[in-house]
Amino acid sequence: MHAGPYRIFQLQIIVMTEKPTLICIPDISGFTKFMSEVDFELSSKVIPALLNNIIYANEIGLKVSEIEGDAVLFFKTGELPSLKVLVEQCKTFYAEFYKQIDVLIKKYKKEHSDVNFPELLGLKIILHVGEEIAMVPIGNRIKLMGEDVITAHRLLKNEVPLEEYILLSNKLLDQFKNSDVDSEFNWDLLHEMTMDLEHIGSLKFNYIDLQSLNKK
Repeated sequence: MHAGPYRIFQLQIIVMTEKPTLICIPDISGFTKFMSEVDFELSSKVIPALLNNIIYANEIGLKVSEIEGDAVLFFKTGELPSLKVLVEQCKTFYAEFYKQIDVLIKKYKKEHSDVNFPELLGLKIILHVGEEIAMVPIGNRIKLMGEDVITAHRLLKNEVPLEEYILLSNKLLDQFKNSDVDSEFNWDLLHEMTMDLEHIGSLKFNYIDLQSLNKK
């Protein structure tokens, strides 16, 4: 007897967590312009090298959920790192990003002397926290789902008048009410901003210039 066609369905286990989940998105600014102005062979080497360097610069046990073209979606569930530790991690991401930029300039300067990497590329970092996030195993990654994941990604589409910065949602800063926030961001001023988004409402956040670290 002939057995008809069949399908094998894989059961996906969705885990809902009510513990705080830190969402951290280091995002390469200038990505679109870089891809349009630089030949594909070079861009296909430079961007993965920078993203890989960001992943290896993780020193506080963040887990990688996704690599999103020009960004890495990190998360950490449970007790949040202190604000000091979180800020130091952002500084490390930034410092290591530019160390890798220097490596790439030296590596490709003969063949691509006309490409000014620091003028084309930069780094911005989004920090947010969620309380009800679904975690879906897909391959060897954990797919994050939920309103706060959407919010973190919407925060990338802001009107901050800077190329490089750390952005902290008010929901994240609320977790550090007992911390001396200004002392941890001692290289520049924190600025407040509000975004009004459909289906989400008003999103308040603070941001600080990362380029000011170079002056330090």
